[in-house]
Amino acid sequence: MEESVLKVLGRSDRVDLPELGLENIHAKIDTGAYTCSLHCSTAQVVNGVLAFTLLDEEHPEFTGRKYIFKKFDRREIKNSFGEAELRYVIKTKIKIFDQLIRAEFSLSNRGNLKFPVLLGRKILRKRFLIDVAKKDLSFLSKGSL
Repeated sequence: MEESVLKVLGRSDRVDLPELGLENIHAKIDTGAYTCSLHCSTAQVVNGVLAFTLLDEEHPEFTGRKYIFKKFDRREIKNSFGEAELRYVIKTKIKIFDQLIRAEFSLSNRGNLKFPVLLGRKILRKRFLIDVAKKDLSFLSKGSL
């Protein structure tokens, strides 16, 4: 049986969200979190459609672009303090190294946090090993392609 080699990620990296038109977005690798999260300062459902803006005006990668999702979910997710929050959840693709992965992201206000994207263990499991002494390994490998 052939064993697959897992890529190594550090404590943070830069990722692409191609379906959202975002590249080289700072992401925190958080094995303590189960799900992934995206910084969203405004989100609302109008006529059964979720409309939101990612990031906020102070963020360097802010575009002001409105995103529309017809397929979405709303569920309780525990924040870093263990408190349950009702959040919108979308599915989109994320690119890490050369892997394009379909993933679920909850939308939450991460404006007071350094990283607009948080990657939880659900997406990391069986795909990546984490070395907390390193960072930006995927981003740095882009230069060598």
